[in-house]
Amino acid sequence: MQIFHGRAADKPSESRGPTFTGQVWADPVMPASGGVMVNEVFFTPGARTHWHTHGQGQVLQVKAGKGWVCVEGQAAQAIRPGDTVWIPADERHWHGAAADSFLLHTAISVGGTTWQDAVTEDAYRSATA
Repeated sequence: MQIFHGRAADKPSESRGPTFTGQVWADPVMPASGGVMVNEVFFTPGARTHWHTHGQGQVLQVKAGKGWVCVEGQAAQAIRPGDTVWIPADERHWHGAAADSFLLHTAISVGGTTWQDAVTEDAYRSATA
């Protein structure tokens, strides 16, 4: 058994960079342990992940704001506080904030993450229209 205590008051949030578009901040809740990683992720309006997949899947629990999650080949689906999203293993997807709102979610990633190409501004607008 392991206990991971809450975020230390003197530890800053992590700015996420090359696999995200826009300003995204994260607080690790549980470092990679047994193939599972948990992060609280804050997206500014319009910020989003790049396309990616997870080796065994991902759970998103929406805490505040509003956003989108999109599976390749489908229109993006709106997400809001209280929603829980299950993304199966190897399903290519992206997620992020709505253009007019921040988004805060808990991301529980199982297995490795394979980061891919950025979601272009045109693709983001098209998927969320």
